[in-house]
Amino acid sequence: MKIDWDNLGFSYMKTPFRYVSRWKDGKWDEGALTEENTITLHEGSSALHYGQQCFEGLKAYRRKDGGINLFRTDQNSQRMNRSAARLMMPAIPEDKFIDAVKQVVLANEEFVPPYESGGTLYLRPLLIGVGEGIGVKPAPEYIFTVFCMPVGAYFKGGLTPTNFVVSDYDRAAPFGTGAVKVGGNYAASLQPGHEAHEKNFSDCIYLDPATHTKIEEVGSANFFGITKDGKFITPVSPSILPSITKYSLLYLAKERLGLVAEESDVRLDELDKFSEAGACGTAAVISPIGGIQNKDDFHVFYSETEVGPVTQQLYKELTGIQFGDVEAPEGWIIKVS
Repeated sequence: MKIDWDNLGFSYMKTPFRYVSRWKDGKWDEGALTEENTITLHEGSSALHYGQQCFEGLKAYRRKDGGINLFRTDQNSQRMNRSAARLMMPAIPEDKFIDAVKQVVLANEEFVPPYESGGTLYLRPLLIGVGEGIGVKPAPEYIFTVFCMPVGAYFKGGLTPTNFVVSDYDRAAPFGTGAVKVGGNYAASLQPGHEAHEKNFSDCIYLDPATHTKIEEVGSANFFGITKDGKFITPVSPSILPSITKYSLLYLAKERLGLVAEESDVRLDELDKFSEAGACGTAAVISPIGGIQNKDDFHVFYSETEVGPVTQQLYKELTGIQFGDVEAPEGWIIKVS
């Protein structure tokens, strides 16, 4: 297969191998690579009827020397197990999770984009409840799979600010499943996201479901802001999915940039205290926010066309670590090859 590495999008592409393991009678099997990219499910599977499923997203990065890095894979494993526990699914041992990811990367090594392209190999671990059933209860069996595809750099021309709009919809209920990575959260976000796109915004801003006064998430990403007095602030809430990118940026803001870095409330009526803002997550790493539309008010941060200096520094530091150009904190990088 001939791939135009410089023009990759973010879409599905079949690669030769994926990993599949099954849980039955209280234990996981050994798991193995397969070339089959379809899954046959019993019609009574709880994943289909009751949403008993969760997933993860992570990337493999080609280094300048040709080797391959994985970034904080242990954190993806731990987050998937928190999601699994919330939905009463079996945990996947961390060593099994990491080994599955490594196997998939090595088996599809030719699909890891070259360093110069800025692309990555996106990996999707997935855990679903399957088997015969119809009552609202945990499934009798489970499938854990990891598949992958090459994806391009999210920003073709570098970082570019975009605008977002505050949504009237709630992303998650208080004390619901907002803090875990389950499919239902994303299905519920499709309509608000579609309406935001129709109004020419990149996506919507979700407020806290209890009071609708504080920012929680930006589409399917976490929010962060840089205050005018040099603090890195990101929202705190039991309804927010704990982004691995966000916690990495919190660490780097404090340890590498010397900023005060904290999780705290981000009130919608206090946006004036921020000089820069952005959304962060695995896909885009950082999406700079130019402005936020809230009913009749449009608030601009640093600029609608230029990226703030702190946001640029954070992006450069984090991507430098991921691609092996900047020294990583201990334990953040696994060298696959």
